[in-house]
Amino acid sequence: MAAFPVELSIVIPLLNEAESLPELTRWIARVLTARGLSYEVILIDDGSTDDSWEVIEALAGQDMALRGIRFNRNYGKSAGLNVGFAAARGRVVCTMDADLQDSPEELPELYRMITEDRYDLVSGWKQKRFDPLSKTIPTKLFNGATRAISGIQLHDFNCGLKAYDQRVVKAIEIYGEMHRYIPVIAKWNGFNKIGEKVVQHQERKYGVTKFGLERFIYGFLDLASITFVSRFRRRPMHFFGTLGTLSFFIGMLLTLWLTGEKVWLSLHNLR
Repeated sequence: MAAFPVELSIVIPLLNEAESLPELTRWIARVLTARGLSYEVILIDDGSTDDSWEVIEALAGQDMALRGIRFNRNYGKSAGLNVGFAAARGRVVCTMDADLQDSPEELPELYRMITEDRYDLVSGWKQKRFDPLSKTIPTKLFNGATRAISGIQLHDFNCGLKAYDQRVVKAIEIYGEMHRYIPVIAKWNGFNKIGEKVVQHQERKYGVTKFGLERFIYGFLDLASITFVSRFRRRPMHFFGTLGTLSFFIGMLLTLWLTGEKVWLSLHNLR
């Protein structure tokens, strides 16, 4: 344990969550202090246009366990997590959303599953959700497709509440919308002990959901990228060889078809 300044790092990317932050940070402190866990909270402001950064500065001035990182524009959740992972100093790293829909009460058990049960990664599963259909239906499609492609039997890949052994977050890099597929990326990197925990999902108390149609589209594009990389990253020529062979046979069939059509027309014209 001496190698780690704190036992637990909580990485929280956020966008326009000024109202939620004071309540969230007090809740985290209350839970972890009661359990005797040393911790740090890393708040990543992803280009907020409200007072989120001012709130972070004020909270960090009152509590040495809090640190803030500010982006000068919106880069997305993956970029926020990537920077937070690089800054994390804890033996275990947990991620959660800033909107109070993820409960800090789950953090001690997630920590225990990493340190005692020796999971590399534990993903939350929001069995009972308080999200609109416009979010839950795309989420179900994502989860089903990702299970089928990756072979990882998680119910909720997109759950923001996750716990990692520090080795995992220091070994991976995420961008685009690939935060949805961190378990898949972790598996690529040799971290195969992936667990799941049913977690409590809260109703949104402040603000509005940031989920939109463009994220749904970008997520599927990233899933296509992940599919390509997961299948062909070690033998990329297999992909190009397969594509070339397929193109050859299609071209051959078209040539035979056109030749046959030309012969038939020639015979027909002779008559």
